[in-house]
Amino acid sequence: MTVKKDKRPSWDEYFLDIVHLVSRRSTCLRRSVGALIIKDKRILATGYNGTPSKVRHCSETGCLRERLKIPSGERHELCRGLHAEQNALLQASLHGVSVHGGTLYCTNQPCVICAKMLINAGIKEIVFQHGYPDPLAGEFFEEAGIVLRKLEEDSKCVAPTARKKTTG
Repeated sequence: MTVKKDKRPSWDEYFLDIVHLVSRRSTCLRRSVGALIIKDKRILATGYNGTPSKVRHCSETGCLRERLKIPSGERHELCRGLHAEQNALLQASLHGVSVHGGTLYCTNQPCVICAKMLINAGIKEIVFQHGYPDPLAGEFFEEAGIVLRKLEEDSKCVAPTARKKTTG
């Protein structure tokens, strides 16, 4: 009897699957984003978008950006939450983990505020699936020499909630 083994995911598929799982912890009412920082194929930190610790979630207070009709990609300061990339950097910092030379995997391309932080933290590459309406971020990454890789949404990476259950 031969046992059929599923194809092992590539490193990109593996890390993006984890990023999608992390994004499910998001407390944002508008968009669920997950981030993961790796180095030498080892996970250093994760983050998802949402309010700071000890601060009420938007599900309790409502979304200020929605009330003010602020378009995505604009006026980042008018939000109760932190971005997933920021939370991943903060998690690494809290635990004394250097991310210099690491790679960020993220569900969405980072905004310009996160771009500035990632550049100064020494991130060398960013892998993401969905775009974000912030062209200045792309300009900063290019100027800083950071590699941006957008993986197509129809790649073999499957979000954990979309996996088909198998029997037997």
